[in-house]
Amino acid sequence: MKILVCLQQPNPHITKPSPWNPRAPTPIATKDLNLRPRTWKLHAEAKGFGVAPGTILEKKTAQKETVPRKNSGNGDDDDDEKIPQVVFDRMIVRILFFVGAPMGIGVALLNLFGAVKDQHLWDVPVWLPFLTTLIAFGASALGIAYGTLSTSWDAEKKGSLLGLEEAQQNWVDVWKEE
Repeated sequence: MKILVCLQQPNPHITKPSPWNPRAPTPIATKDLNLRPRTWKLHAEAKGFGVAPGTILEKKTAQKETVPRKNSGNGDDDDDEKIPQVVFDRMIVRILFFVGAPMGIGVALLNLFGAVKDQHLWDVPVWLPFLTTLIAFGASALGIAYGTLSTSWDAEKKGSLLGLEEAQQNWVDVWKEE
């Protein structure tokens, strides 16, 4: 209680201004420098999200929109190709397998290491579950790409079980320049 009463009383020994800051800052006269006050406004088309009106890029995109797209007539337009439903279903099954199998093995091994350590059968080193997690979940992440590449992209051809031949063929097709 004495502390609270003492804090309410002003300190009599601090009567002078600080020697480190003898003067208050002087204001800058804006009339002499011809400075206008700054106004904040929203920029609807921030850099990278739009084209400024009247630029060369805007004129080029307007010209492209007016020109109709030419189709070669033979149906080889890669942008308009649709994946057949049979191939898409095969891809989904392969992706689920190549993602799910390593992930399931990784979780099972972590549970196994935990049970072995709880039963005091073996003192599992700390690095072993870490390495198991790294390898299992890394392989699971790579399973997305491999599941897609190992699928036969031909609707009539089913492909092999692991899809090694299809992955080699599709890898070349993905990086082929036209």
